[in-house]
Amino acid sequence: QVQLVESGGGSVQAGGSLTLSCAASGYTSVRNCMGWFRQAPEKEREGVASICSGEYTNYADSVKGRFTISKDNAKNTLYLQMNSLKPEDTATYYCAAAPNNWARLSPGLYQYWGQGTQVTVSS
Repeated sequence: QVQLVESGGGSVQAGGSLTLSCAASGYTSVRNCMGWFRQAPEKEREGVASICSGEYTNYADSVKGRFTISKDNAKNTLYLQMNSLKPEDTATYYCAAAPNNWARLSPGLYQYWGQGTQVTVSS
């Protein structure tokens, strides 16, 4: 069993920055991939960034160069540094964990999910 708890969401103006955190607990063997996803109202959940096998990262084209995913294994925490935020980044952001090494940005391949944290970017 894995528990994921996100924090760090909030409201920010366009161009601003936020850092999301995801505190993880439970078996590390089912956290081979960890990722951040987001879902805006009336839209499908989409992959934002992932880190698999501890080092291989993937980013959605829409966030490349602006967002950075990282892990602190000692703290069992996943981070998403978000810079140059845009109104279209507004969504609920979810942390997720997958037991395989190939889940990357595919939400259907992730087994464990946090409750989400809201990010609102105003113009």
